[in-house]
Amino acid sequence: MTTSSKNYIAWTLRIIVAVLFILSALAKLSKGHLLDSPYFAISTFEVKQLYPMGFSEGFAPFFSRTLIGIELALGLLLLQKNYLRKFIIPVTILLLLVFIGHLSYVTFLSGGNSGNCGCFGELLPMTPIEAIIKNIVAVGFLAYLFVLLPKDAKNGNFWILTTVLFATILAIFMMAPIQPPASNFEISTPEETTNDTVQEPTVDTTATLITKDTIKKIEAVKTDLKKEINEPEKHKSGYTQYFSKIDTGRKTLCFFVPGCDHCREACKELTELKQKDKNFPDISIIFMNEEADLIPDFFKFAGAEYPYKIIEVIPFWKVLGSGKDTPGVKYLWNGNEYRYYWGITENKFDPIDYQKIINKTYSELKK
Repeated sequence: MTTSSKNYIAWTLRIIVAVLFILSALAKLSKGHLLDSPYFAISTFEVKQLYPMGFSEGFAPFFSRTLIGIELALGLLLLQKNYLRKFIIPVTILLLLVFIGHLSYVTFLSGGNSGNCGCFGELLPMTPIEAIIKNIVAVGFLAYLFVLLPKDAKNGNFWILTTVLFATILAIFMMAPIQPPASNFEISTPEETTNDTVQEPTVDTTATLITKDTIKKIEAVKTDLKKEINEPEKHKSGYTQYFSKIDTGRKTLCFFVPGCDHCREACKELTELKQKDKNFPDISIIFMNEEADLIPDFFKFAGAEYPYKIIEVIPFWKVLGSGKDTPGVKYLWNGNEYRYYWGITENKFDPIDYQKIINKTYSELKK
């Protein structure tokens, strides 16, 4: 192979892997388009990828930004010559091997190949198996590049490497500043039944004039009262800090992002159901504090306005639930959860199914 051919192949491999790393870094700072919402995207990455791995809420924001900065730095440094063969390529291969090991472990634990691995954030969803294959191919490219590059190449200036690394990490921290935790956020844990029981008639055993007929009448009253109770006992759902009456009666609790098209569609479908059913469960919405200025437009699209609260990004993901995604729609009855739709895949909101569920009696729901 001629020297020019080697150089051509080497540059091709460098560009391909560099683009993968740069795109991976920028995608973790993007929602629908590149760099459109850095804080939202990186917070989503932390909640969905780092928290399940055991990272604490205090450490995850620093780790995520540092990791993204390293990815971006490696992508840029693959396009320069300083310490390329001696340091940059080995470190990049090592990082990819760590990613492959982690993804393989996650896939083994989950027993499948579902969900988004987070390699390209929410911008380009990729399953763990797809990510593993992508990383293995990248390792192969880098290994071949390592062979192609001359062994006697000069190492160059190490300060260029450190400068690029610290500059990229600093840039990530500046693009998505760490925000202090919301001090007023506290999701309570659902507790055991706090039932508003019906006071049952009691019999005064000291009375000597009570006849057997009287006792039978009292027992009949007790039986009739129990028959009339056709609703679940009250529970604490954990959402009363947002809506004080959420645990009383039948409610529809929604988790929406103002700029999310799927959330708008779900809310519009709920409005259409509510217009057809005068006994439809009251609708309340918890909005993520992301593009909150779009809420008026959100309700305009939905065709109606509903009571709502706005909470910060990370607390929103927590209250939505681990592994869940928007839009989220819950059916609550006296604080008891009877249906939870979330995301846009197999668990997505189904208006036909929801109409059936809310029309069921308590005895039917218990079956």
